[in-house]
Amino acid sequence: MSKIEVDQVDPQSGTTLTLGTSGDTVSIPSGVTLANAGTVTGIPASAISSGTIATARLGSGTASGTTFLAGDQTYKEAGGGAMELLNTSTGSNVSSIDINGYFTSDYDHYTLIYTVYAATGNTDTMVRIMQGGSVITASNYWFAGNAWYYDGSTSQSSSAVGFNGNYIGIASTDNTANAQYPTTGEMLLSNPLSTTHNTTITTNSIGYNSGAPPSAIRTWNYAGTYISTTATSGISFGYIGGNINGTIRLYGMKNS
Repeated sequence: MSKIEVDQVDPQSGTTLTLGTSGDTVSIPSGVTLANAGTVTGIPASAISSGTIATARLGSGTASGTTFLAGDQTYKEAGGGAMELLNTSTGSNVSSIDINGYFTSDYDHYTLIYTVYAATGNTDTMVRIMQGGSVITASNYWFAGNAWYYDGSTSQSSSAVGFNGNYIGIASTDNTANAQYPTTGEMLLSNPLSTTHNTTITTNSIGYNSGAPPSAIRTWNYAGTYISTTATSGISFGYIGGNINGTIRLYGMKNS
């Protein structure tokens, strides 16, 4: 085998240089580095027979275990990222469970999924808004809703209202200090950062009367607001006259 040692090979004429003839194999020994400062074209994807292509070379955005590569070659959240978990807050025998500082201009609406129960006393579940990181306990809360009750033989419905009070009720007559019978539900929170509209809250909850086992099952559908054009920074969950246990998850719903 002949060996030619030169510093540069240029075409004899024109600007095209051909290595070998069709059917030939051009071998690049192990340890050799091909340093490209120009443009490489015509290499089919099937020619890549080993190794892994870095995710950054496949598309733009952030590649992770929770994103996928879309057809426009951008990494996106699974399901289009329409709903994103922003925070999980827990509390054990505390005065309140506060979710604060997670509202941003990326979202107009938020969903909170809660599982809570009272630490002491049969008492009502309530929420208050937070402004600038502080819980607002002043009057000017309004809420209204309906509750349904069934104890195995009797069913009935009732209404509940609060006008110019200092909280928004979301459930009543909760079981005492029993994690087996919590109040669970979903809250829709709209426009928390608006300085034009009131922050509005809609909740659907299920819970029980006191006792183990409880004497009745209940469901509540409430809606409420705090009359203010100051931006809402968070939501505080608690009980009237007692501490709270539980877990609350906050999800943001993207504007588009």
